[in-house]
Amino acid sequence: MPSIVSFGYNQSLLGGVLTLHSFEKQFREIDVTDATLAEKSQKSTIQGTIVALYAVGGLFGALSCIGLGDLLGRRRVIIVAAATQIVGVVLMTSAFSFIQLIISRLILGLGCGGLVATVPIWQSEISPTHKRGAHVATTGLFAGLGTSLSLVVDLGMSFAPGSVGWRFPLAFQVLFSITILGFISVMPESPRWLIRQNRAAEAREVLAALEDADPRDSKIETEIQDVQSSLKLSGEGSLGQVLRMGPQRVFHRAMLAATVMLFLQLTGVNVITFFTNTIFEQYLLLDSVTCRVLAAAYQLFSLVGGTVCIFTVEAFGRRGLLLAGATGNAICMALVAGLGSQPENRMAIHGAVVFIFLYHFTFIVGFGGVAFLYVGEIAPLKMRATINGISVGTFWALNVLVAEITPIAFNAIAWRFFIVFACLNAAIVVLVYFLFPETAGRSLEEVDQIFVSSTSIWDSVWVAKRLPRSGSDGLERDEGHLKVLPQ
Repeated sequence: MPSIVSFGYNQSLLGGVLTLHSFEKQFREIDVTDATLAEKSQKSTIQGTIVALYAVGGLFGALSCIGLGDLLGRRRVIIVAAATQIVGVVLMTSAFSFIQLIISRLILGLGCGGLVATVPIWQSEISPTHKRGAHVATTGLFAGLGTSLSLVVDLGMSFAPGSVGWRFPLAFQVLFSITILGFISVMPESPRWLIRQNRAAEAREVLAALEDADPRDSKIETEIQDVQSSLKLSGEGSLGQVLRMGPQRVFHRAMLAATVMLFLQLTGVNVITFFTNTIFEQYLLLDSVTCRVLAAAYQLFSLVGGTVCIFTVEAFGRRGLLLAGATGNAICMALVAGLGSQPENRMAIHGAVVFIFLYHFTFIVGFGGVAFLYVGEIAPLKMRATINGISVGTFWALNVLVAEITPIAFNAIAWRFFIVFACLNAAIVVLVYFLFPETAGRSLEEVDQIFVSSTSIWDSVWVAKRLPRSGSDGLERDEGHLKVLPQ
């Protein structure tokens, strides 16, 4: 999963080099060293903007997939996005002027946004039902691996003299994009996208290869018929259809998909991911080397949390992990706020560090991979690229906001900022419980039936619980085709 590793690496990379003296010396516009109080406030705002520009690019990269995802197919979009990332990396590594840094951040985000909007749905569409959750849930693990790698490289290169201390970590990203291009060239296209393009024969070959079955196997034929039946229910698949319910409740599903990605940001994860070193050094008053070691160790918890998520996402379901994650997040954020309010008490500060680590564990288990998985599962096939683009665009838009306001908020209210996210996570628990139906163990076509059989936003959770599972894949059929279950 080099695509997701690159996403994690890019997310936290700049936060690790912002405090390097050589980086500040190169870009005086964001150098807060020896700045007056007024200058520090202004430069902190510029720092937030530079970090946020990556997310602005990600927003437009995700939104571009609304049209390109269905026009080019999943594989070609991934190729274009990876190539765009390479351009951004080259420009950022070679930056000597502030304007070049700005442009490179936008281009890098553009490529990464395209990858994040496409890779999870491609995974969902090529994975068998019983393995789909574990496959897509690796997003949290690999994003954490990329972030950990970024901070380890930052730590190691922070001792290097001159600009190599920050240019090498920036250049290192190009390896991920090259790996993506190498692997995707031998990977199969989504069989569901192929069926939508009336290329059923190619889809049959891909499905047979994925399931290690004969292309003429009745199971393959049934799966193709299910996808075709789902396409007939989906309507024309236009962008305007997102704003209408229709028989498949498209607007309802688009709102759930966008909301779960909104939740991903409202957990507060990027407050810490973007500014890990800054939080430890400026607000918990730890020394520079300790901060960098802790920042790298903090992200290693992603590997633990991601592994737990992979092995529990089918057993406990998407709802179960989202509820557990948000509950754990709320408790940890509240404790970080309380303990961080006593900077003179070293035991309290150490306790705050512990709960920042625990927060990251509960976040990865509950949201790291599940949010991206859920979006790919609840969108109907004809609208999957469109809804995924809008949803991931929502993620990036909030990413911009969080990156912009975090330095300002910490300067203004310090530890109290964590209380905001404790309250938001508590609200997420309630909303997930009442509004988000379970999709674990369902084929993508069966998920369609949950919404076709729903009449409002309030009953989809109940419909998912009562929808029977029958047949080899859990679907009830009428003469070989999907059947809309009665209320």
